[in-house]
Amino acid sequence: RDDRAVKHWIIAANMGHDDSLENLKLVYREGLPASPRIYREGLVSKEDFASALRAHQTAVDATKSPQRETAERFWREEAARGDFP
Repeated sequence: RDDRAVKHWIIAANMGHDDSLENLKLVYREGLPASPRIYREGLVSKEDFASALRAHQTAVDATKSPQRETAERFWREEAARGDFP
């Protein structure tokens, strides 16, 4: 079961999901508190984590565009003025 969770975190991290990448980082560094055997069995190897990190960055970069940055800036300014509900 634990290896299935790790596989899904890798898939999600490869698609740019930040929380999944953080979960992988935690398991890679410390293992899961409820299941320390994940770390010992090496379910998240250095290569797995590095690959997921590179794929995550590629996915995040692919979603960047001038239009998205303009929209984000607009909504941030609206929120700062209190015009955003």
